[in-house]
Amino acid sequence: MTAAASPLTDGITLPTYADVEAAAERIRGAAHRTPALTSRTANERTGSNLVFKAENLQRMGAFKFRGGYNAIAALTAEQRKAGVLTFSSGNHAQAIAYAGKLLGTPTTIIMPQDAPAAKVAATRGYGAEVVSYDRYTQDRLALADGIARERGLTLIPPYDDPAVIAGQGTATKELIEDAGQFDIILACLGGGGLLAGTLLAAKALNPGCRVYGVEPEAGNDGQLSLRKGEIVRIDVPKTIADGAQTAFLGNYTFPIIRDLVEDIVTV
Repeated sequence: MTAAASPLTDGITLPTYADVEAAAERIRGAAHRTPALTSRTANERTGSNLVFKAENLQRMGAFKFRGGYNAIAALTAEQRKAGVLTFSSGNHAQAIAYAGKLLGTPTTIIMPQDAPAAKVAATRGYGAEVVSYDRYTQDRLALADGIARERGLTLIPPYDDPAVIAGQGTATKELIEDAGQFDIILACLGGGGLLAGTLLAAKALNPGCRVYGVEPEAGNDGQLSLRKGEIVRIDVPKTIADGAQTAFLGNYTFPIIRDLVEDIVTV
């Protein structure tokens, strides 16, 4: 199943499940095939049979490694040699930095001044150059675009990129292959990379499964966008979920989410 065409997607090609399959081959041997875990206590409390995809055991501790590695690996040799740039509050930053280290690609990461110190340190530890900015007064995309043009770098956005979306979708591909069919899948939602990738994989491998996005109550731009039928921008949310402090969905992620998601809920 694919997302329907709309004016929002004119001139761009949305990723499909075939891209998720290609990403799975690209990241094979680099990304961990993380376990699908169960919990008797959680099952008893919810009255359900729950399965958790343990992406906290992924390289650099998050699913973001999948999309970051796939995006760099999909570039030409010339692009990888020249280097890549991204902007992120932490997990995508570490993913690109670590993937770049493994693939021999120089990385420059734009991170907010209030990003967790541990994430900034880890990003630098992987060999990336870190450029700081104020997320409340500066436009990170404009800053990134300027640096990328000046240095001849390839910009890899944290979520609104076909290769990133496809890479994140490999987690759900593995989950269904390893644990079987599901009635419901819940995926966290920030900018939509994971949820969009989850939808592509789930609808291809488990068509009857209902997929829900879950985002912070203070950052419910996804929920508002789904209700309005178009991308809604909000102020940068203030939430302890620092990895979900996105103010809007992307031109690639939103059409997939809009057309395939069951609903978006907040916590």
